[in-house]
Amino acid sequence: MRLSVVVPCYNEETCLPRLRAALLHVLPPLAEDFEVILVDDGSTDDTLGQLRAMSRSDSRFRYLSLSRNFGKEAAMLAGLKHAAGDLVAILDADLQHPPELLGDMVALIDKGYDQVVARRTRTGEARVRTAASRAYYRMMNRLVDVELTDGVGDFRLLTRRAVDALLSLEERNRFSKGLFSWIGFDTAVVDYENVARTDGESKWSMRSLINYGIDGILSFNHRPLRLAVYLGALCTAAAFGYALWLVIGALLHGTTAPGYVTIMCGIIGFGGMQLLLMGVLGEYLGRIYHETKQRPHFLVKETSHTTAPEAPCVDD
Repeated sequence: MRLSVVVPCYNEETCLPRLRAALLHVLPPLAEDFEVILVDDGSTDDTLGQLRAMSRSDSRFRYLSLSRNFGKEAAMLAGLKHAAGDLVAILDADLQHPPELLGDMVALIDKGYDQVVARRTRTGEARVRTAASRAYYRMMNRLVDVELTDGVGDFRLLTRRAVDALLSLEERNRFSKGLFSWIGFDTAVVDYENVARTDGESKWSMRSLINYGIDGILSFNHRPLRLAVYLGALCTAAAFGYALWLVIGALLHGTTAPGYVTIMCGIIGFGGMQLLLMGVLGEYLGRIYHETKQRPHFLVKETSHTTAPEAPCVDD
């Protein structure tokens, strides 16, 4: 059995020494033949320099350097495409995904599972964030066509069959949580306690989390479009009902001057609703636009098998 470990890296220079030590402690007992594929996603710090040094000192540590920051989804895909193992694990470089859990995950693969997913408990997390996350997943599972589990991220172990199935999905707008669930196969779950980040800074801002949530809603269903149809029908029925009420009132009590508040509320409400529905349509149209261009998911500028550019010489 050959084990591949894919690690996306973006500005993780402070985390890499601890990551390397942890992997060298965990992986040798699990598999005599293993490789670690570290994907530099256009880092602006010394991440690439450290990856070069790690690869030179130990050939089992391979690296890919993307030409720019393509995002974590593209970095994971790049690592999966270059992974040669019978089993492939994905984990983060910041050690919030504890490598020690890989032993339990490999044991479950031996029992016949094709995916073993690590599920993070929310111990020690702020109550507001926990409540928001649980509400989001409840909403998502009512909307999307696949089941998403709260606390489950990208930390998982896959068989070669599951990896090949995942790589066969060539869509450009990738939402890995949904893709992992969509391919199916027998899946086991391993729980682990939330691990606080000790080095570096989180790359997830509130804006990026919101955008990621929107991607999840739109990537696996067309129900927002169906809801737009229902909402439009409801508004049309309400408008006709209101018009009928005005006609009946005019016939019974005579005409009266229309109210300013009623007109303004109608204009603002319906105008905002139209903009919202146009935004939903625009999101789907934009995704179709990106799919039709067929651009590659990422571009690789350097790998551990190519010669890294030498540092320029400076004359004294």
